[in-house]
This record gives sequence, structure tokens and C-alpha cells, in this order.
Amino acid sequence: MPGTVISDENWEEFEPVEAKCSVSELIVVLANGLKLSTPLWWYPPLLAATPEARNQIELSPSGVHWPDLDEDLSIEVMLQGKRYPNAKPPAEAAE
Repeated sequence: MPGTVISDENWEEFEPVEAKCSVSELIVVLANGLKLSTPLWWYPPLLAATPEARNQIELSPSGVHWPDLDEDLSIEVMLQGKRYPNAKPPAEAAE
């Protein structure tokens, strides 16, 4: 949903209610039922972390937080399809 704007009127719909990391993805479910799935390689600190640290997730009204990694991602940034500037697809990173 690139270009989605979270306004004061609808912010509760975009509150995360569940989050987890698979081997290759970050998956976040929002209060409105939308499921966001982004590749872990978009977020190098998450990709480099252990599975245990990756799945120690705290939810906030506007995003997700990894206390062991001191890492935060906002739902708005995920909806905009933004990734870390230094993030490289696995095939590119192997070169």
C-alpha cells in the first residue's frame, strides 16, 4: 500500500496487534486485518540477529520494537515500502 497515510482519524486501524519473524520475512498484522510482510533483508540488523532476538518483539501503537537489538520500525514506514538505505538483496550481497 505505498502512499498510505495514517491520519489522526484512522490511526487505530493501523495499530499492530501481532508481529513475528520467519526465516526470511517480517510479518505484522494490523488491527484492521491487514497483514504486512516485508523481506528481512530490508532491515540488515534484523537479518543479522539470531532468531531468538528477532522474535523478542514489543508492539506499540505506531510500530514494532526489538529491545535486545535496540531496533524500531514504524508501521507507516512499512506501508510506504521503505527499507534501510544499505539493504541489499541476498543475491547482490553475495557478490
